[in-house]
Amino acid sequence: MHAQIDQYLDHLKLERGLSPATISSYAQDLGLFRAYCHQRGLANLARVGPVQVRAFLQWLRQTRGPSTVARKLSSVKGFFRFLVSQGLLTESPTSAIETPRLWRRLPQVLSEPEIRQLLSAPGEARLAVRDLAMLELLYGTGLRASEVASLELSSLNLEVGFIRCFGKGRKERLVPLGRVAQAALRAYLERIRPTLVRRRPDVQAVFVGRMGGSLTRQRIWQLVRRYAKLGRVTKRVGPHTLRHSFATHLLARGADLRTVQELLGHANIATTQRYTHVDRGRLKAVHEQFHPRP
Repeated sequence: MHAQIDQYLDHLKLERGLSPATISSYAQDLGLFRAYCHQRGLANLARVGPVQVRAFLQWLRQTRGPSTVARKLSSVKGFFRFLVSQGLLTESPTSAIETPRLWRRLPQVLSEPEIRQLLSAPGEARLAVRDLAMLELLYGTGLRASEVASLELSSLNLEVGFIRCFGKGRKERLVPLGRVAQAALRAYLERIRPTLVRRRPDVQAVFVGRMGGSLTRQRIWQLVRRYAKLGRVTKRVGPHTLRHSFATHLLARGADLRTVQELLGHANIATTQRYTHVDRGRLKAVHEQFHPRP
């Protein structure tokens, strides 16, 4: 099964163009499935049927939550569909197994006052100027942490006010940049970044660390959490919280759903629609304003 899994991961990378992070998740899920089968003497794929797959899911449920089980089932389903398409199997043992419907959790968002608390947390120190530019960019564009980490100088057009980024599946999109975020980025690029990359002038990443290397996605998470704590934001905050807040605040101020979908880079508008359910305060205000018996 090991060789077939490697073949499938190559297919995801080369033919479907999935990101390294997504492929890593598939590899972990299928590695766990392979280990489970190996422990039970099921190294031959022909011996894996619906009963064995259901037993695997039942085993997962003992230690993992519903969303994790559903994701791993999705990985296994995709793997077997690939094997059938390649003629390695005549039928998928997962074809009759339905993915369980999950309650969709509403995304955590920050209120506008909480955003102001967060953005006021960095001071005037050299790296704080960099970090403020990063925070303004995350909130001002809705970019993912991975998109910010991979952002290069050639992707910025501060004169026009646009950023070119590559999202999931390496899909390219243009995102407008507001005046506040532009000013924060300019301050960092002109005053701070040249000193950070003095010994590594070849580095093209927009956001770099003390030694001139590009910031990792994990480091961006750490910095966001650090400034949330410094700004006394009590909610659990990460880069995706700023992405959620970006979308929610746009919709709350009247942006249309299709535009927000384009800005976020969502392939399916249903993913964007969840933000319409978040702003309960706005819903209550509209109800009180327009309902004849508020």
